[in-house]
Amino acid sequence: MTNTAPTRKTTKLGTVVAKKLTKTVTVRVERQVRHPLYKKIVRQQRTFLAHDEFDKCKVGDLVRIIETRPISRRKRWRVVEILGLRPVEPTAVPGDIQP
Repeated sequence: MTNTAPTRKTTKLGTVVAKKLTKTVTVRVERQVRHPLYKKIVRQQRTFLAHDEFDKCKVGDLVRIIETRPISRRKRWRVVEILGLRPVEPTAVPGDIQP
């Protein structure tokens, strides 16, 4: 038997954007990257299918997902914890006067 060191599993923080499948949620993970040429900060986003064993996630929840073994064809992530609702940014109401 070979003793291998335990591998570190990647964790990501994201927002649940869809809950249409049983025990599966779609999580959007955003990250900010500096453009190599123009040096502007660019926001990139990617969606992952994550396994939600107890079906507790709702759309809008902030969740932590962790890499895991393949569960289905596209599902390789698992919901570790629900951190609560994502803070909502205030939006301008039509008719408001901006200073």
